[in-house]
This record gives sequence, structure tokens and C-alpha cells, in this order.
Amino acid sequence: MLLGKVIGTLTPCVVYPGLEGVPLLWVQPLDKQGSPKGEPLVACDATRAAGPGEMIYYEGGREAAVALETSFVPVDHAIIGIVDDLNIPA
Repeated sequence: MLLGKVIGTLTPCVVYPGLEGVPLLWVQPLDKQGSPKGEPLVACDATRAAGPGEMIYYEGGREAAVALETSFVPVDHAIIGIVDDLNIPA
């Protein structure tokens, strides 16, 4: 699983069959310390509960395609859960 922070939302003008009602969120990947890492990406929200400013964990590749209710839709990343707390050992 990968760590990220939701930095915005997207509104598609055309929705692929199987992705109706699935929110698309703009996510900034984070490293293990919670610092930004790499370029932002688009992820489908399998939880349908995440929003801007929230820390989340997500999957990429085939695992992302299986996380949604309609399996194997063409997605690269899917949000799996919302992080309540991040404890980083000193």
C-alpha cells in the first residue's frame, strides 16, 4: 500500500462504464515520513469517503482495478482507506 494526501477533486466529462458514481481525486504521493514524493496522480476513491486534505492509502496497477465494485475497470490507482493517524518512530 502507498501513502498519499488528497489535494483536490476531478469531474470527468465522460465516464467509463463501471466507474459511474466513483469519485476521482487528485492525490499527492507521500513518503514514509509523510513528505511529498513525486508528482500528483489521479485515483478512484473506492471508499467514496475521502476528501481534500485527508491522508489516504492507495494501491496501483492490477490491485487498483480489483478494489472497485466493478472489477477490472481501466484504472491505475484506487484509494483503499483513510489514515486516522500516522506514528513515525524517532
